[in-house]
Amino acid sequence: MILRSKFLFPWILFGTVIYFIFSRSSLSLPSRQKDFKQRFIGGWKPGCDLSNGTWVRDTGSSHGYTNQTCKSLPESKNCGKYGKNGDYERWRWQPARCELPRFNAKEFLEISRGKRMAFVGDSVARNQADSLVCLLSETEIPKPFHKDHEDKFPIWHFESHNFTLMVMWTKFIVQGTERLTNGSDSGVYDLHLDKIDQEWTKKLPFINHVVISSGHWFFRKIYLYEGGQLIGCIYCSEKIVRNNDPAFGLRKAFRKALQFLNEAEVYDQDNIIFLRTFSPAHFENGTWNGGGYCNRTRPFDEGEINLTGTYWEIRNAQVEEINKIKIASRNAKRRFELLDITKAMMMRPDAHPDTNWNNQWMRGYSDCVHWCMPGAVDMWNDMLLTLLKKYLLEMGSRKAE
Repeated sequence: MILRSKFLFPWILFGTVIYFIFSRSSLSLPSRQKDFKQRFIGGWKPGCDLSNGTWVRDTGSSHGYTNQTCKSLPESKNCGKYGKNGDYERWRWQPARCELPRFNAKEFLEISRGKRMAFVGDSVARNQADSLVCLLSETEIPKPFHKDHEDKFPIWHFESHNFTLMVMWTKFIVQGTERLTNGSDSGVYDLHLDKIDQEWTKKLPFINHVVISSGHWFFRKIYLYEGGQLIGCIYCSEKIVRNNDPAFGLRKAFRKALQFLNEAEVYDQDNIIFLRTFSPAHFENGTWNGGGYCNRTRPFDEGEINLTGTYWEIRNAQVEEINKIKIASRNAKRRFELLDITKAMMMRPDAHPDTNWNNQWMRGYSDCVHWCMPGAVDMWNDMLLTLLKKYLLEMGSRKAE
């Protein structure tokens, strides 16, 4: 994707690095993908809803990597190393009316040859990117081409396939600023719902596929603005300011982001934006800093989850916004897809690190937001590959017609 706007010019050094990697990239579907339908079989079919299903025991196959074979696996997600019982790995997601094949690294890299993919979002988006790196590393070890001092914008390059993967870190997708109290961070934010966070948009040139997500940063005290005017807040108690739930702000943020991505100029004929739906937390008996934990040892059944609460409301807002942009989009070069993982992950209270992690700044706290690796989070990339295959099959059918 090439974005042409006044925001793209300050990053000369970054652009130089990216250009060096991408100078050999092909901008059209590789010729080797012409026989895609014959070579990459399985997964999505008409009428298949990957988001609706159940977790079933899976003793016969693996995730494709282990916490020993993936050298880039973050310590904070290496739950097995820090004492978590490995049973959380022994489940696979079974859609109700179709199959979801396990991730195939060779297929993914072949499909992605000459492409660039960016995960836009917070640390949970990074969780999925780390999973993808581990999955792909079983076929090719990437070169860590770029790493900033805060490790928020890493780049991995799979040289033999000329495929580049990166993370564009953003808290809210739109522009947010933390208020200061006596010169210190307050944990309270001013959020401008009609202004994109330029920290990720200015780093978007040359990207073919975007996986965008956000959510957990909206669960805090936030003042909401549009057109420079205060329109409400989240988790505030002021009588003169309208209080809203997190879904209100998140809906508007995704609406702005999707509009931005839809209106950006592109020259690539193979451009897909995936919206990954909300990833639920599973704190019990308290919050993350109030003694909450997540020590369950098995997945939930469907009857044990709540499809009427805040998490489901957020997911529904995301679904509605991407459906709207699909209807509104008149850009033939742009494709929007939904990576709907919310229901599946609501059933996995057992798959978080809990206290089985290594974070020197958060000792004693349970992590019930992020996901152990390998584990349930790898299913997100099973879905991602299946949706890429769906897209290419549909492209092939249209060309045949």
